[in-house]
Amino acid sequence: MTKDNQLTNDKVENNAEKYLDRIEGRNPINEALRAGRSINKVWVVKTNQRREQRLHELVLECKEQGAIIIEVEKNVFEEMAETPRHQGIIAQVSPKNYVDPFVLLEELKAKGKQPFILILDNLQDGYNFGSILRISEAAGIDLVVIPERRSVTADAHVAKASAGAIEFVPIARVTNLATFIDRIKEQNFWIYGTEVDRAENYQKVDYKGSIALIIGNEAKGMSENIKKRCDFLVTIPMHGQINSLNAAVAAGIIVFQAVEQRKS
Repeated sequence: MTKDNQLTNDKVENNAEKYLDRIEGRNPINEALRAGRSINKVWVVKTNQRREQRLHELVLECKEQGAIIIEVEKNVFEEMAETPRHQGIIAQVSPKNYVDPFVLLEELKAKGKQPFILILDNLQDGYNFGSILRISEAAGIDLVVIPERRSVTADAHVAKASAGAIEFVPIARVTNLATFIDRIKEQNFWIYGTEVDRAENYQKVDYKGSIALIIGNEAKGMSENIKKRCDFLVTIPMHGQINSLNAAVAAGIIVFQAVEQRKS
């Protein structure tokens, strides 16, 4: 087989694997291993020199776990990468297991816990989603809920942006957010929505009990259908010239305020 033919075959394999669940970067792959996810294949750039030590050890760990290691030419590897921060390694992993939200909530309540969940209303930006997962992991959020359609999903961009947090935060995908909210309201959840105008200062709200905080779409905020289901609308007072924060920053500010209050 000629080098050109081999390169063509590698590109064909790239196209075949394009839609499988992949993660990129050393830390996300390391966290996937820690979380027990099965890694099926690993792609690295072909080289005649010894790889950087950390990358070398990670490749060996994946191989010992049972992954197939595939070396590809640098230009092919760059075409495969979905983010510029791949750090020289891409892995095909077993799909992210979304949880059944109601089963998880029952388990939490059986342990005497009052759950704190985040609901993302048609979030579109993978970096925001990844950042929210990092916040959720750090704050001990019990569940993150996203809709099945017209929303960002747990892909390679999100995995990278989450710095590994995606492996430890339960995520549920639901067919209809409004229906989901109605069901948890029947289970005595209080629903909080983030809003820019005509809302209460987030620092003056009671976050005790079983609660859900809704983070709206980056451009449009919450949809009206979701907003009308909120028990409270909260806002972050701002004093600069720009009167809006991105979704992840707003989520972080409110989440940690709520977490601190819920400790007392």
